[in-house]
Amino acid sequence: MNRILSILLLSLITTPGSAQQLMTSSLYELQGNLHNPALAGLHQQTVLGASYRSMWSGIEGSPVTALVYGSTFLQKANIGIGGYLYSDVTGPTSRRGIQTSYAYHIPLQNGAQFSVGLEARFQQFAIDKARLIDALQNDPVMGGAANRFKGDAGLGIAYTNSNWQLGASVSQLIQSKLDFYSGNLVRSQEARLYRHFYLHGSYQWQVDENTRIIPNFLVIYLPNAPTELQAGARVEHRELFWWGLSLRARQSWMLSAGVKVQKKMTIGYSFDIYSTPLSVFDQGPNAHEILLRYQLRK
Repeated sequence: MNRILSILLLSLITTPGSAQQLMTSSLYELQGNLHNPALAGLHQQTVLGASYRSMWSGIEGSPVTALVYGSTFLQKANIGIGGYLYSDVTGPTSRRGIQTSYAYHIPLQNGAQFSVGLEARFQQFAIDKARLIDALQNDPVMGGAANRFKGDAGLGIAYTNSNWQLGASVSQLIQSKLDFYSGNLVRSQEARLYRHFYLHGSYQWQVDENTRIIPNFLVIYLPNAPTELQAGARVEHRELFWWGLSLRARQSWMLSAGVKVQKKMTIGYSFDIYSTPLSVFDQGPNAHEILLRYQLRK
């Protein structure tokens, strides 16, 4: 019974198809410190933005994620400060919270930078018991709390120069327990926040004076779940518009496009074509993501 309950709780607090507790994005590279706190304020600019992502509309209770983010740079101290507010809802479960980032940027030769970042994360995990009562009935989890507030932390590093960037980070470093059920569970059976490890990189290839191609990749690893690899490229033309093609291994293809208004406002859209756990033969198998980003240039 305890093992079954542990598996149930894990499924309630993870995103379907990827077994991740933290949301990700098809347009992650445009959202600053979403996966790495060391990127806060990296380019010495103030950035504000928001995104909305909807997946698998053919399934009742499909995942919906909303995000508001921002970062700025304190020039005299070489410090970046950033963060985001998020709401991630999947069926009867939800995760809402705030992440704050603090980054210190160390100038190197030829305009390169080495960055170190710390994050603090505060979040609420909630279960809608009314939507689960028919399926779980007298399961002990129904007698526990419906909401849990938890805090956790993370850190990251990044190296950036004029042509490329490479970074690594870890979130939910403390692995706080969720305690939806207070029975006798061993550590391996307890529902908790699990560490997420990220590795990311990008390269800027200036094809000519008007066109730039930016290949990028993101690797996400957490214990007892498949490693996720997302890789692709974005083509930018004269800082007016861009389009991109990416692949999330064993899951989906992603087509994206966007425009820049006066080199400050970016409007982006991504369309994900899934092959698993849904496919083009199912109803509503795809994902849509919209992004707004405003950049205050120096």
